[in-house]
Amino acid sequence: MADTTVKIDTETRDRFAALASARGMSVRAYLAALAVEEENQARLGKATEAFRAAVNRPDFAEGFDRDFGGAPARAPYRAA
Repeated sequence: MADTTVKIDTETRDRFAALASARGMSVRAYLAALAVEEENQARLGKATEAFRAAVNRPDFAEGFDRDFGGAPARAPYRAA
């Protein structure tokens, strides 16, 4: 992979360096990991939106119970 340069102010550079150092990483490795994490968070946000839309559909709970057998029966509590 080819290298490139990103211009940022020294305060931001120092903050990235401190964060990377605290994790035992180079700034390059830290920024690469940060990019992956941000991509994952964006995907998770989209998945959350899709899940919320699905569970708000009419008859979702009934269809889930039909297809997956409903919630498990709760075991009675016993004193130890």
